[in-house]
Amino acid sequence: MRRTMPIVLISLAVSVALLMMLPEVCAESEAEVSSGDIGWILVCSARVFIMSPGVALFYGGMIRKQSMTSVMAQTAVVMGIMTVSWIAVGYTLAFSGDVGGLIGNLDKVLLEGVGYGSSGSSIPEMEFVLFQMIFSLITASIVLGACMERVRFNAIALFIAVWSVLVYAPMAHWVWGGGLFDQNLIVLDFAGGTVVHLCAATTGLVLALFVGARSSRVIRRGHSMPMVFIGFAMLWFGWLGFNGGSGLSADMVAVNAVVVTMAASAAGMLSWAVVQYLHAGHTGSLGLITGALSGLVAITPAAGYVGPGPAMAIGAVGGVVCYLGVLLMRSRSGVDDALDVFGVHGIGAIWGAIATGLFANPSMTAEGYDGLIYGGTGLFVGQLVAVAATIAFCAAMSYAIIFVISRFMRVRLSEEEEAVGADVSEHGEPSYII
Repeated sequence: MRRTMPIVLISLAVSVALLMMLPEVCAESEAEVSSGDIGWILVCSARVFIMSPGVALFYGGMIRKQSMTSVMAQTAVVMGIMTVSWIAVGYTLAFSGDVGGLIGNLDKVLLEGVGYGSSGSSIPEMEFVLFQMIFSLITASIVLGACMERVRFNAIALFIAVWSVLVYAPMAHWVWGGGLFDQNLIVLDFAGGTVVHLCAATTGLVLALFVGARSSRVIRRGHSMPMVFIGFAMLWFGWLGFNGGSGLSADMVAVNAVVVTMAASAAGMLSWAVVQYLHAGHTGSLGLITGALSGLVAITPAAGYVGPGPAMAIGAVGGVVCYLGVLLMRSRSGVDDALDVFGVHGIGAIWGAIATGLFANPSMTAEGYDGLIYGGTGLFVGQLVAVAATIAFCAAMSYAIIFVISRFMRVRLSEEEEAVGADVSEHGEPSYII
């Protein structure tokens, strides 16, 4: 013991000396970065990631079995495209610098200069990149549902690649990156009502309008409700990370976001069930699922700015307006929105943005912005303008992209290919072999 004591003392002295020699920035980094926040956002990122495969099952179950493989293939390639695009140029265009309020700059192409240490936030910038990247994946996946069963795989892949740069990145910059909306309006969008849901729904609607309705030879009914339910369960599970992580901290804002997300989705489910029963004389499992989804969409922009009571009101109204929106789109629009993407994500996002302008509690917003019921008008007006601008921009750009693509590539499946199903005609892989 006595012989080892000098060695222990020398080792301790060397260790203390080395610690004193560490760069001062390391100490600052440790002080600023929170391991709890890092852990929470990593968990939320994983939860949001599982939403994209959930979309594949959710969408796939709602269409005929001849198209299941094509849904999985489209969802998978979208995940790959959006990941590469975000790392290459999407992040820098959305969150690095500002060019006239319209787009970011190219300072962080290929994540150049993005590090793992403190970036003035409690999480590393690289983790923020990851969280936002996975948001882009689910946004692009939502688009697919509107034009399902008639768009060729190569065409939709090329469209999404261009759309990720010309539509999604600017939208993220306008709302979250200090761009157009931040500079000219009072706008609150906690987790992506405009950036994710309204942008995706508008894009999907434009694609459905451009390619036209499905062939009369295509049976328009789902083939697996259990698959729909499993897919939705994955979406609901992921949504708690989608909204819960959008404050970028493991704090009371995150707790509230998760609570109000549950409250709104449950209220949306029940209100849809009641309206469907009164209108159709029954309540179906797909109706319950879609009602909950409507509530989730509606609460997304407001999740950080309202409490449980207003959240239930937002979700309940969301269930009703989305039910009516789906009926209206099916009967009056003349557009074959295959899986009611605009009726749910579009109408729900519009209501959610308006509801944020109505119910935002000034004590829950960092800037003290107050909703209309608290006497404020600036936020309410800003939300309306943001909705209109999002629809106009996403519609115009999406149409321009698919129009240009159609000039040198066949976009739509032929009637024979539709009848056979894209699983075989496009991929040579039937989902079910009986």
